[in-house]
Parts: sequence; structure tokens; C-alpha cells
Amino acid sequence: MSARTQYALRAATELAAAPPGPVPAEKIAVSQNIPRRFLDNILLQLRRAGLIHSQRGPDGGYWLARPAEEITLADVIMVVEGSPEHSRHGGYPGVAGPLADVWSLLREHEETLLTEITLAHITKDASRRPPRR
Repeated sequence: MSARTQYALRAATELAAAPPGPVPAEKIAVSQNIPRRFLDNILLQLRRAGLIHSQRGPDGGYWLARPAEEITLADVIMVVEGSPEHSRHGGYPGVAGPLADVWSLLREHEETLLTEITLAHITKDASRRPPRR
């Protein structure tokens, strides 16, 4: 998973955990340690895809366009990376041939898991974790 995708997931999770109202980009950048220029591009992408809304001005910022329970990790990943490619591997020679089937099965499980986990699941799990030292 690319750094860009990880940043997008962290930014979306930050918005999911925030109280109602706009969250300034600078607050997201600082709390998630995401370079601000990088974050601005990611937020623009998420806004254009309809996952978040924005408001300009001194009281401006970003917020989720839908409840966190309705936005899956796959939704965010799809915005940043596009649709997953389902190209079949050409196969490996000899006894390693079955590995291509393993990679395909792994990809299917990954996609299923990412479509089942919502931003609400992540923020709920985070609230039960002890703070990092």
C-alpha cells in the first residue's frame, strides 16, 4: 500500500473521529504527521470523489460527506488508487505454478476485508486502545 493511500486512510479516520463541524487541514496534518502539501492534494481528491465536504474561511475545514458507518476503507482506497486490477498472473514455472492462485486468493480476501471495515470500525477500535508511549 502506497504512502499516499496510507495518508488518505489516516486523514479520513481523523475526520471520522472528529466532533461535528469542519476540521482544519493543518490539524489533520499535525495530528497524523502528514506533510501539508501532500495532505491538501489528498483532501482535494477525496472531496472531488464525494467522500468529504469542505468549507473555506477562518472557520473552514473538512468533514465526512456521509456517516463514518457508511464509508469503507475500500471507498477511500478506490479514490486514491483507482479500481483494483484483476489481471491474472501469467503463472510461474514448474512447482511454483500454484503461487499465482495463492496471490489471486489473497487479493480476493483483501478486497472483501476492506469492503467490510468502515471508518467507524477504525475509530471505535482506536478509542479502546491505550495511548502510545
